[in-house]
Amino acid sequence: MLTPVTDEDGAPFWEYAAQGELRVQSCADCGELRFPPRPCCPHCQSFASEWRLMSGRGRIWSYVFPHPPLLPDYAAQAPYNAVIVELAEDPRIRLVGNVVATPDAALDSVDPARLRIGAGVRVAFTEVDGTTVPRWRLERG
Repeated sequence: MLTPVTDEDGAPFWEYAAQGELRVQSCADCGELRFPPRPCCPHCQSFASEWRLMSGRGRIWSYVFPHPPLLPDYAAQAPYNAVIVELAEDPRIRLVGNVVATPDAALDSVDPARLRIGAGVRVAFTEVDGTTVPRWRLERG
């Protein structure tokens, strides 16, 4: 599998993920959340930031099912889902990932018929090639 490329601004996101925490950068002056991480707040232009712990809950904002031709690392698991999740704390904060049956399950482990826009999800972390990545599990109910 392909793993994320870490830069200086985003490094804390991956460090917290390795601890099983979903944190999002926020402005230490105006309090606005921002993702992807960046040095300057787009709302007040402050350079002060902190990393706020999120609940790990969200809703599916959009999804697709990629089919071959794909990168070789992904072709064997196709078709699988790729989702955009809006976080419960702020629907403007959206993360890309996959909905899986269990944290370590294959990307194609959830029946495509179970996915719906607006479906509730909860974060689940797994290690992929030495990097802990967030994935999503459907909430029951």
